Amino acid sequence: MLLQNQSMEELLVQFLRASWLAATLPIVIASFSIPSLSFLRRTLLGLAARGKIMQSSSQKFTIPQRLFFHFYLVAFLWTTLLLVATWAYAYRMVPVVAEPFSYSTITSFLTGGSTIRTDSHKLRQGYAAWEAVSLLLLMEFHVLRRLFETIHVFDYSPSARMHVIGYLTGLFFYIAAPLSLCGDCAVEVFNFVANLVTEFIVKGKNQMQVTELDIWQVLTPLIRLGWKHWIAAAVFLWGWIHQYHCHKILGSLRHSTDAEEYVIPHGDWFEIVSSPHYLSEIVIYASFVVATGGSNLTIWLLFAFVVANLSFAAVETHKWYRQKFKDYPSNRFAIIPFLL
Repeated sequence: MLLQNQSMEELLVQFLRASWLAATLPIVIASFSIPSLSFLRRTLLGLAARGKIMQSSSQKFTIPQRLFFHFYLVAFLWTTLLLVATWAYAYRMVPVVAEPFSYSTITSFLTGGSTIRTDSHKLRQGYAAWEAVSLLLLMEFHVLRRLFETIHVFDYSPSARMHVIGYLTGLFFYIAAPLSLCGDCAVEVFNFVANLVTEFIVKGKNQMQVTELDIWQVLTPLIRLGWKHWIAAAVFLWGWIHQYHCHKILGSLRHSTDAEEYVIPHGDWFEIVSSPHYLSEIVIYASFVVATGGSNLTIWLLFAFVVANLSFAAVETHKWYRQKFKDYPSNRFAIIPFLL
């Protein structure tokens, strides 16, 4: 059974990695000005364009941009399900995964690398489960805020559209991204939940084993994961706060101007880049890489897709701003200060 679970985990992880690679490579290739591949660039621009950068002649197979709400509703429900299931699995199966004050070197103290013994599959899975809980918690805060913003901050223009393929891609992203954060233990978690459901059906509610909830055991393993997770949380919060401020700025512009009028946004990171909400999104996903110490290839590939996708869109947005406004600030970059 153990070997079967490991095989299923490997299959899931390979599928996620292949998906991120398949999604990222066309964007990277299209980012280069290769005449023979210009059709690829035009195709991706047509699929990814939305809102103000979508040409009025490209309205075929499009849907209202306000359906962004679906992305974050699905993301919130799916992330919550994964978080609750993974947390329950970690609590029931491996309630304590770390030993405080067991650091052997300064390096391991800073990275959290020696906080667990890795000489057994159970301990490795225990650490992976609690690390997944920490990552899913961050993701939960992120998508919950985005869901709030689509309802209370943004007021999408009735004419703002997006391609249906872009819509489906967004739905896939918000299913695959949270799953990538817990991919190393997802199969174990799914089996755990399936066994609970089976036990409930067979035994009934009154015969189920009652688990006493110990708040200290629920939270302590997260605290003991290591300093890299605290650093990751700080990076996440940095990007999270700036993205909220930038979204507030964009939202306020919609309320203070005519429905079809665009103005140059100012404030916060808008003073250095044209798409600071994309830059802060990159910072948020970079925090997941930091949390894993850069050792999780699946999360690296997820991060690479986020960088490629948002950079591609930001460059087009930057071009639109410079064409639209003659007085557009010349010192602004597209998305990454001093680089792009």
